[in-house]
Amino acid sequence: MSDKKEIFADGIGQIHFTGGMVRFDFMTLQPDEEGKKPAPQSNIRIIMPPQGFLTAFNSMQQLIDKLVEAKVLKKNQKPQK
Repeated sequence: MSDKKEIFADGIGQIHFTGGMVRFDFMTLQPDEEGKKPAPQSNIRIIMPPQGFLTAFNSMQQLIDKLVEAKVLKKNQKPQK
């Protein structure tokens, strides 16, 4: 068995392009001491070249399509004007 590291994130706080690289800032929701709504806190950054980003995006889009087909997700409806 290989030693794989698992990282949990509640979501992506920010995606930006700088220095020729795409940067994903992942975040987790941290509870407030006073019981208020959890606040997002950046916990890890993944940096990849644009081609790697495009490959990852295409893989995610294929998975989204499969989840929609399996009715696990619903596509957002475009707002009517």
